[in-house]
Amino acid sequence: MTGIQMDSLERLKQHFAQRVIHQSRQLLEIWQNLHSTQWSSQELVSMQDAAQRLLRYAERFEQHAHLKIAQAMLDNLDAIENNNNRLNSQFIETITQLLQELLQTGLRQGESIDNVFLPPMVRKPLYVLLQDYEKAERFVQQMHSFSLQAEVFRDASSFLQAMAKRHPALIVLDVDFSGDEQGLQLALTLKNEHESNVPVLFYSSVEADAHIRLAAVRAGGQAFFVGELDAASVLEKVEASTRFAHTEPYRALVVDDSKAQATFTERVLNSAGIVTRAINDPTLALTELLDFDPDLIILDMYMPQCDGPELAKVIRHNDRFVGVPIIYLSAEDDLDKQLDAMSEGADDFLMKPVKPRHLVATVRNRAARARNLKSRIVRDSLTGLFNHTHILQLLDDARVRASKSTHALSFVMIDIDHFKQVNDTYGHPMGDKVIKSLALFLRQRLRRTDYIGRYGGEEFAVILPNTDAESAQKVMDDIRKHFSEISFPAQSRDLRCTFSAGVVEYSVEMDDIDAAQLAGYADEALYAAKHAGRNCVKIYTAAPKPSF
Repeated sequence: MTGIQMDSLERLKQHFAQRVIHQSRQLLEIWQNLHSTQWSSQELVSMQDAAQRLLRYAERFEQHAHLKIAQAMLDNLDAIENNNNRLNSQFIETITQLLQELLQTGLRQGESIDNVFLPPMVRKPLYVLLQDYEKAERFVQQMHSFSLQAEVFRDASSFLQAMAKRHPALIVLDVDFSGDEQGLQLALTLKNEHESNVPVLFYSSVEADAHIRLAAVRAGGQAFFVGELDAASVLEKVEASTRFAHTEPYRALVVDDSKAQATFTERVLNSAGIVTRAINDPTLALTELLDFDPDLIILDMYMPQCDGPELAKVIRHNDRFVGVPIIYLSAEDDLDKQLDAMSEGADDFLMKPVKPRHLVATVRNRAARARNLKSRIVRDSLTGLFNHTHILQLLDDARVRASKSTHALSFVMIDIDHFKQVNDTYGHPMGDKVIKSLALFLRQRLRRTDYIGRYGGEEFAVILPNTDAESAQKVMDDIRKHFSEISFPAQSRDLRCTFSAGVVEYSVEMDDIDAAQLAGYADEALYAAKHAGRNCVKIYTAAPKPSF
């Protein structure tokens, strides 16, 4: 294949990626509206229209995976329409899963990386306007390491000409570009005369006073950077303004001995996009909790086998469910009895009959708060990745799912090379920048179905469902090569870092091992990578069993 043909193919890939991203965003935004509205015929028609356009694009570019997803989406939307446009939990989970598959951009089992990889940030470029042109070029080079398109401008006229042709995803603008505080004036011109709503990140080479910072805010600035430009911090802002904010639907478990009441509650919550499971036997609640993993529990107060307060006590005795909100839904109108019931571990009390809007608003608010709190508990404060404990729990869950299916599962341990030297030579703040940059790099280049955790210190862990060891090694090796090209600005000389990684693939022969043992095998492969000279990726190989 000639160079011209290769360029044409890459342009075609990028064109298709942009079309898919646009249609995916439309589908996602309509679906995400269910977090604040109710499902109606208007949402159905809008999703059918967006899915139909995606189907046409997939057919035109012969993208069979996306064609299959778009067709499945249309089939499910037709089924909802035939169900009197009524959502149920199965429809909600199926459509959510299809959207997750649609937004995946990485490796899938049995597919070549070259065939499926589309740059995760294939959107609009960044525009960079710094008074120091050489500094701007170095910064752009760092952005390229993160697969971000970026363009540098020497003067305001060429920048405005580019803006007239194409708006960027984001503008990095020096407050003194083309003269003292002229960057601020340029941003105001964009905002007032050109009615631009492109996010602007302001930069100053020296500490800015309150006057300049206030002017930056009034000019529409989204952030303000001083001194050296931190590629990782800028990337965070870029991701926040361009990435898909895909949120899993809330999950509610309803326990009510009245089938009619349980069905009513389920239908009301389903219409708001909330996945709901209703049971009439409270003695099954613990089993359902473990299987369903809800964000929230709705209990009837009076049931024949055991009452609501008794069940609430049982639930709270299990450490795993201490933070799950419990709401009573009961006809009890005695305030003292309501308060007594809530003292047993419940968070709210709703009286029957309850208005649907009141029920939905209460469930959404409680579930959102609980999910936010849970997210803070299971995530590392520096990187935002899952912490050590939670990544092992996710690995154990993935191991159980893999054991019940024919899909492969790989686990990766990563360690930044010579990290102690980084801290000793450049200081701990620089070490934190390196850790944060690798976290962003992994999030950017892995699929949304992959799980990434900070295992501890400079160690990271990655769970790759539906991926065999060789494919995982290729993915991680590509990430390793590109990460080594990132330059971290420092006073004495710029810093470059590498990492080593170990991969283990879960197999049926490992049924009797837990997540910690599987992580141990990945750690052995990581040790082999370190022993081989670092800056490489090794696959775990089990020692041969002795023959007798």
